[in-house]
Amino acid sequence: MSKLPVVSGQKVIKALQTLGYTIRSQEGSHVHLRHPGRPPLTIPNHKEIARGTLRAIIRQANLSVEEFIRLLS
Repeated sequence: MSKLPVVSGQKVIKALQTLGYTIRSQEGSHVHLRHPGRPPLTIPNHKEIARGTLRAIIRQANLSVEEFIRLLS
């Protein structure tokens, strides 16, 4: 299993947008994303996302850690 990188909320959003997610709305520091064929996600728009939170986001997006790391590149 790959080690999760420490990333910002903006980097996570950009990576998920390459997958086809779009920004639906924002409430405070949380950005809501939609995708036509995947579950909706809520991403905290923080400078650093906690590793546990990031792992939960990756799991909810039906991705593996390796796939997510590739999306970041």
